[in-house]
Amino acid sequence: MRLGIICVGRLKAGPEREIYARYAERIAALRRIGLEGLDLKEIDESKAKSSAERMAREGEEMLALLPEDSALIVFDERGKAADSAAFAAFIGRERDAGRKAMWFAIGGSEGLHASVRARATAVFSFGAMTLPHQIVRILAAEQIYRAMTILSGHPYHRA
Repeated sequence: MRLGIICVGRLKAGPEREIYARYAERIAALRRIGLEGLDLKEIDESKAKSSAERMAREGEEMLALLPEDSALIVFDERGKAADSAAFAAFIGRERDAGRKAMWFAIGGSEGLHASVRARATAVFSFGAMTLPHQIVRILAAEQIYRAMTILSGHPYHRA
């Protein structure tokens, strides 16, 4: 199952980009468990005047980039908080069900439009706090890597 992240905003050169790249490289090295890669699709933040219009435009762009047969997992503060083992089990179930691809969506500063959440197979939360989308991208990459190590029996995750 191919993995990817669709997100609003672009990471500039710096520590956030380096940390994300480190996890993406680790993920690419763990291809033996039926999960591969961590593709990245970034969309520009909308310049629309109203918050609602910005979210709607960004949501349309995100959904347009999503391959039709993909599972869509959304990271949103209104989502379900899960521990790493439960997150890994979810990914494993989707993989075992024959999904060809799973994409993870991260909204911009305004959040995600309802249409993106409605399309989601699942909605997960990193907690009720508001987090910068750049940090969420790193957290998502780390948790995807952690899930892959759990599924492969690698000792990275110490439960």
